[in-house]
Amino acid sequence: MRVFLTGATGFIGTEVIRDLIKAGHTVLGLSRSDKGAAALAVAGAEVHRGDLEDLDSLRSGAAASDGVIHCGFIHDFSRFQEVCEADRRAIEAMGDALAGSDRPFVITSGTGMGTKVPGQPATEDHFDPNHPNPRACSEIAAEAVADRGVRVTVVRLPQVHNTEKQGLVTPAIEIAREKRVAAYVGDGLNRWPAVHLLDAAPVFRLALEKGPNRARYHAVAEEGVTAKAIAEAIGRGLKIPVVSLSPEEAAGHFGWMGFFAGLDMPASSVLTQERLGWHPTQKAGMIEDLDHMNWSAI
Repeated sequence: MRVFLTGATGFIGTEVIRDLIKAGHTVLGLSRSDKGAAALAVAGAEVHRGDLEDLDSLRSGAAASDGVIHCGFIHDFSRFQEVCEADRRAIEAMGDALAGSDRPFVITSGTGMGTKVPGQPATEDHFDPNHPNPRACSEIAAEAVADRGVRVTVVRLPQVHNTEKQGLVTPAIEIAREKRVAAYVGDGLNRWPAVHLLDAAPVFRLALEKGPNRARYHAVAEEGVTAKAIAEAIGRGLKIPVVSLSPEEAAGHFGWMGFFAGLDMPASSVLTQERLGWHPTQKAGMIEDLDHMNWSAI
């Protein structure tokens, strides 16, 4: 299958390319720069020039492919509502090119979209279009595209990690380094789910190959790592104090990350493992990867 991949030069996309090519697919990767195009060529992918806000380039990339995996996202969380709306427009544009074809279209969302009952793990079969998280608009757009004769599946991601990056934990590290304390909110028992990068990538391919229309999958290995454990790992790595903050203090300390810092958002992948035959194989969890980072290089 010739797969158009957005986010192809990013943290997750580069591993998705390796997984797709290993499985016998060819990849048409989106790149906005010469540097990115060169990296795609080295990885064995074809290059499609454009970016996530160039809707014509997205339409033409999707039209030239047998299926689409949309990993790309504008990672500017200081304007989260705005970039989520940009993601909606990107999904709609690629849907224009795929409409009526029954070609597979895999989009990316967050595991928080599957939360039904506070404190209980998010599940694959739940989605509330009125969810307060702006990322809901990506799945709303996916539903609209599915109505137009496209086989749409959703891969929901937790914090994706290795020893170099860890999802939202990476900006938390930057804040801790700047403020010289590693902080958590309240008792720090709120949880964030996690998955190793090498386990996350195959979920996209399996969703592309196997997923029926409107299926949702969770690429989750650890249902929930506590915020306190994460802060303690950051404290060990940066050799700084670990402190508890009130919700009011957290807003000023974390800045834009204050929206996420105190959220309890465990997530299950039981249905994903049953339906895709996917099982996490990497032994390193998020805390172990944090403990094995090269802290002197950051």
